[in-house]
Amino acid sequence: MSIRVLALYALVAGLSIYAWKDWFKSLCGLILLMAVIEHPDMPKTILGIQGLNPWNVLFTAILLAWVAKRRREGLIWDMPRHVTVLLLMYLGVILVGVARAILDRSGIEDYPLKSLISEQLINTIKWALPGILLFDGCRTRRQVIMALVCIITVYFVISIQVHRLLPMGSILQGGDSIEYTRQACKGMGYAATDLAVMLAGASWGLLAIMPLFHRKYWIVILMAVGTVVTALVLTGGRAGYVAWGATGLVLCLIKWRRYLVLGPVIVMLLPAVFPGAAGRMLRGFGVTDVSGNVTIDDYAVTSDRTFFWPYVTRKISQSPLIGYGRLAMQRTGLCATIEADRSGTGAPHPHNVYLETLLDNGILGSLPIFILWGVIVLYSTRLFRSDNRLYSASGGLALAIILTSLIGGLSGQHYFPQEHTLGLWAAAFLMFRVHVEEKRAQAAVANTVVPWSEQLCEQRMAVA
Repeated sequence: MSIRVLALYALVAGLSIYAWKDWFKSLCGLILLMAVIEHPDMPKTILGIQGLNPWNVLFTAILLAWVAKRRREGLIWDMPRHVTVLLLMYLGVILVGVARAILDRSGIEDYPLKSLISEQLINTIKWALPGILLFDGCRTRRQVIMALVCIITVYFVISIQVHRLLPMGSILQGGDSIEYTRQACKGMGYAATDLAVMLAGASWGLLAIMPLFHRKYWIVILMAVGTVVTALVLTGGRAGYVAWGATGLVLCLIKWRRYLVLGPVIVMLLPAVFPGAAGRMLRGFGVTDVSGNVTIDDYAVTSDRTFFWPYVTRKISQSPLIGYGRLAMQRTGLCATIEADRSGTGAPHPHNVYLETLLDNGILGSLPIFILWGVIVLYSTRLFRSDNRLYSASGGLALAIILTSLIGGLSGQHYFPQEHTLGLWAAAFLMFRVHVEEKRAQAAVANTVVPWSEQLCEQRMAVA
């Protein structure tokens, strides 16, 4: 057993014990562990028992401490009712989808039932639970800032790992070098496309929380932004590139309008600074066919997605209201059909979050999911536009991460929670906490009581 693993076990043991004194701080430590959860040195099991690993052990300890101390701390569930209903409906969609896969296992007969329940149900729900605990326990301004720093630190540490694993030459070269970086990302346990979208949101999230800190720290934060953006370029994920640009444009239109003039300058400079990324983005454009004509190779531009998306849309049209349940691509035979029609084109999922939820859940199951995403975007936008620095920081971080996920979802991502979306759920639930406290503060101001004014928010959280 290496010293790293021993240190990890010692940290987990310490945080598990400390959770009984302050479960919130241990929860922040749990979130920070997400930065290395897919590292090759991270133990996946303990004593060979499935599901027994350091992260799950710590999470269980925190969950038990939260249950035991919640009532004693006087915590009440004050999430807006409509958001609670949407979350329960979201959970219901996942439960129904997995139940349908359990009852009809055609195409996944070799997938053990135990693994199906563990991976598609338990683990799916697990990745959203830290965000729920974050919402319930974050009751002071100091706690909100601590949570914000923890969430953004996870992405920064992941970007450092990208720099360690991937060659800097990829920035200057396209083609095979870029493809190599995509394969190397698997050494971190993430797909390159997922990493790109994660880092795209994190770069703008860092800029959104920057006003919370003294100006003397801004240069450090800007250096961190540069590190994250460079890591994004190294991944070679075109969806991440597009999500980064589109999200930056939206954030500027919402609040940072003065920086819109920099847009054309950035567009002109990026190909010169990152020629490898520019080559990756232009892959499939300007292809000369056998007759000598210059055309656009749709399959190369979309990495074969335009080949198998029609298969997915046709299958959706056959059951538009209720879909087919989880793992629909395998259970309906779509994967086998696509592979048979074009050997070498694998499609374990639709590579489009919107097509995936429609295929799995139909229109009826997708509606609450789409509405919840819309609510997160709406509330985040309102907070981001606030003059209050804490409101703006929490709203800006959540908005940046959710926008990049929704835009990147056009060519990937998933509607159900996964490891790489824990930061998204944590940021969204933290934003809901600040939203609740904002409404509470507004009600208090209306009653001439100002518990969270800009000065007093240093003691509690924030108020405009």
